[in-house]
Amino acid sequence: MSHFVLFALMFAGGMAVALQPSINARLAQKVGFLESSCISFAVGTLALLAVVLVTGRGSLKGIYDAVWWELTGGFLGAMFVTLTIVAVPRIGTAAAMGATIAAQLTTGLILDHYGWFGFKGIPFDLRRMAGVLLLMLGALLLFKR
Repeated sequence: MSHFVLFALMFAGGMAVALQPSINARLAQKVGFLESSCISFAVGTLALLAVVLVTGRGSLKGIYDAVWWELTGGFLGAMFVTLTIVAVPRIGTAAAMGATIAAQLTTGLILDHYGWFGFKGIPFDLRRMAGVLLLMLGALLLFKR
């Protein structure tokens, strides 16, 4: 798969991530914020299960070989979804996404630099730091006062 296709897919994923908090926050008005998170993950789990059953090539049995921390992604996702459900109605979607993106890029810069989780290290440099700092500034500008 080309880098352009991967970029386009991630762009589409970013659009989905920006839509999700507002949709979930709207549902939370009807069912509650924890319930909305639960429903969001239940629907997502059912959708992924269907995709895995139809097209999956791996093995769910591999879970027995996983280290405990490799199973924390779902918890972190649930935490993120719940926090966005609470934040979006109060600070707006753009500010919530701005803070999210700034935090993701900062964390990504650190993960890349040290090559944590066994991935290729990409050294920290001033250009990458400037990019993250500019995005942080942009995120701060999105907050209403």
